[in-house]
Amino acid sequence: MTNQKAVAQKLLQIKAIKLNLAEPFTWASGWKSPIYCDNRKALSFPYVREFIKSELCDTIFSTFPDAEVIAGVATAGIPWGAMVADQLKLPFIYVRGKAKDHGLGNQIEGSVEGSKKVVLVEDLISTGMSSLKAADVLLENGMTIEGMVSIFNYGFDESANAFKEHNIRLISLTNYDALVKEAIELKYITQDDEKALLNWRKKPAEWGTFV
Repeated sequence: MTNQKAVAQKLLQIKAIKLNLAEPFTWASGWKSPIYCDNRKALSFPYVREFIKSELCDTIFSTFPDAEVIAGVATAGIPWGAMVADQLKLPFIYVRGKAKDHGLGNQIEGSVEGSKKVVLVEDLISTGMSSLKAADVLLENGMTIEGMVSIFNYGFDESANAFKEHNIRLISLTNYDALVKEAIELKYITQDDEKALLNWRKKPAEWGTFV
């Protein structure tokens, strides 16, 4: 069981998570969002980095004890996956979003021989599509997916259903609900902000039409 409260608190403290209801952020999907999560900032804070790495390692060690390989999902999952693999003394590979158009044309980088049991490491889960595409690439190359671990999860029904359909277990160190609750406790947001943030998560594609 991960310490969702502690992880959320640390992400808020280093401003890896930004909340802005007045001027929403625009995602690559085109969605307008009152939240922007940039876990890569944690890499610049040694103590937070060490804490998150330890939480990832503990989760994988206790939940996926048969893991033989750690795979990072490019690009943000690569440094976390590499640190986890080093700590657990397991081989590390990473999966590109698409195969290289030069050189060896690899989509999987690293060396893995034969069928191996793999745990993927991702920084955050929104719709889950890019993460599951990485899992599909590994499956197509004869590997077995033990599960996936992420630092943060928005908790969209779309992603939960997608992981269920793929029969892949996902564990996240913290999530949107824990984040909002912690933000309230830290007086980072108001009760009115909380209502708007929770409403956004229900229908993110319609932000601005129902708040």
